[in-house]
Amino acid sequence: MDLKGMNITFNELRKIKDSLPDGSIHKIAETLKVSDETVRNYFGGYNYEQGQAVGIHFEPGPDGGIVHLDDSRIIEMAQQIIEAQEANATVED
Repeated sequence: MDLKGMNITFNELRKIKDSLPDGSIHKIAETLKVSDETVRNYFGGYNYEQGQAVGIHFEPGPDGGIVHLDDSRIIEMAQQIIEAQEANATVED
């Protein structure tokens, strides 16, 4: 499997996490067959007793610094969930 990496600012990463509806962390974890804590670690958490490291690398800089993600699957799933939530909100208006 070819994993696609990406760069994002830490503040953008946290904004995506904070925009997720309730239950999204568990849904992503279940789909990828990892623990909820592993997904939280991906978004900047530090619980490595219950979760795993997820291939993120931090570099100091503006907007909280640059984060290199070795595997973009979690962030892509999170963005899809947010887009679906926004589409549903638009339909309901």
